[in-house]
Amino acid sequence: MDYIYVVLHSPAYREKYKEFLKIDFPRVPYPEDKETFWQLVALGSQLRELHLLESPKTEEYITQYPVPGSNEVTRKMTTTSIGYELVNEETKTGKVWINDEQYFDNVPLVAWEFYIGGYQPAQKWLKDRFGRTLSIDDIFHYQKIIVALTETARIMEEIDLVWEV
Repeated sequence: MDYIYVVLHSPAYREKYKEFLKIDFPRVPYPEDKETFWQLVALGSQLRELHLLESPKTEEYITQYPVPGSNEVTRKMTTTSIGYELVNEETKTGKVWINDEQYFDNVPLVAWEFYIGGYQPAQKWLKDRFGRTLSIDDIFHYQKIIVALTETARIMEEIDLVWEV
């Protein structure tokens, strides 16, 4: 299963079979050799654990939530006000504002812009909580999501280094 999971997350595979993926079930090619297969299985396992938020890596927060306050999500994200402010051009990290005072800091742009299917999880999660007050568990959960998205982007690059479609 992890092999199939990793194949479907390969950027090269997605690009090569883009049109077919729109109209048909995905075709999963056989691996080139046993070594490549097991390398891809290991990457697929990492992805699966990240996406289930079961990976110990998701506990290694890369973001901060530095300002105390109401924790209410009042920042409405629109096309003109997306709620993300790029702070560091060099590291491509920024702030995700939940209201006028509070934000998640050091959020990688790659996590903020990451697409799964037709939506962006880092944005959708906050949009779905508009008007609600975040609990401490919600705050930790969002930070895990950011780690998972950042690591997913990194692993997806690694897949295409291991395997040529």
